[in-house]
Amino acid sequence: MNFEAEILTTPHDNSELYMIPSMRSLTAEEYVEAFKSFLDHSTEHQCMDEFNKEQMPNIVAGLGTGKSTINVLGVGSGTGEQDLKMIRILQAVHPGVSIDNEIVEPNPQHVAAYKELVNQAPDLQNVSFIWHQLTSLEYEQQVKEKGTHKKFDFIHMIQMLYRVEDIPNTIKFFHSCLDHHGKLLIIILSDSSGWASLWKRHRDCLPATDSGHYITCGGITELLRRLGVQHRVYELPSGWDITECFSEGDAVGGRMLDFLTGTKNFQGTAPPALRRRLREALRQPECSSTRDGRVIFSNNLSMIVVDS
Repeated sequence: MNFEAEILTTPHDNSELYMIPSMRSLTAEEYVEAFKSFLDHSTEHQCMDEFNKEQMPNIVAGLGTGKSTINVLGVGSGTGEQDLKMIRILQAVHPGVSIDNEIVEPNPQHVAAYKELVNQAPDLQNVSFIWHQLTSLEYEQQVKEKGTHKKFDFIHMIQMLYRVEDIPNTIKFFHSCLDHHGKLLIIILSDSSGWASLWKRHRDCLPATDSGHYITCGGITELLRRLGVQHRVYELPSGWDITECFSEGDAVGGRMLDFLTGTKNFQGTAPPALRRRLREALRQPECSSTRDGRVIFSNNLSMIVVDS
C-alpha cells in the first residue's frame, strides 16, 4: 500500500522539500505481526489457560447431553491455538463423542495457520473442521440467505467484538444459533483493564486511524441484561510488558505502539506531541504499574458465559 505523503519544508531551508508518510491503519497482514508482538510480551494466553483449567470443564460438562456429536462454532478464531485447547477440554469431558467444529475467520493468514496446526495434531481424529473465511457479518448474511439455521452447543467469541459493525445484533444473532442448553463464551477486556482507562480518559492520545469499537465487559453485560439472557462473568488478571514502548526507535516498542493504536509505524508517522501524550497516558496508574523497573500495562480479561 502506498503512503499518502505530506510535503513539508525544513526549518533551515525553505527550498528543500522532503516527504513524511502520513498515519494510516494497519492492514490485515500488519495487524497479524503487531498482534504476535503483543502475545509474545503479554500473559493473555496464560490467562486464558488458567480459565480453561479452572472453569471450562464445568462450563462444558452439560453440553450436548445424550448427543453423539457436539457442535462447536468459533467466531473470529484467529490462528486456532485457543480453539484447539477448548476442543481438547471437550474431548476430555465428553470422551468418545464426536465434535463438529466450524470456524468463522476472515484473515487468510490466520486460516492457513489454523489448518496447519490441525494437520500437526494427532489427537483430533474425532473432530471435523469446516472453515468459513468470512467476517461474522458475512457469515450471518450467508446463514440468513440459505435459510438454514444450524444450532450449536458451544459458540465462542474471543477478543473479536471490537471489530464487528453492529455489536448488539452480532451477539443477538449468534445467541440465536445456540441449541438447547448451549453456551456462548465471550472473552473481552475487563472494565478494570488499562485499555478501558485509555479509551475512556485518554482517547485524545489515540490517532483517528483505528476504527475499532472501544468496548469492555460492562458494555457487553449491559447489552445481555437488555436482551434478558442469563450470564456469568469471570474476571482474570493479565499483564502486558510495554517497557520498550518508551524507548524511541526501539523495533519491539514500535510494534507494540502499532498494536496499541491500530496504526502502521506510529513511532515514525505520529506527530511528536501525540507520541508524547500517549506515552504519558500509558504511564498513568489506571493504565499501568511498574514492577522491577518494567512497565506492565493492565490487560485484565472478562470471560462472559451466556446461557441459551
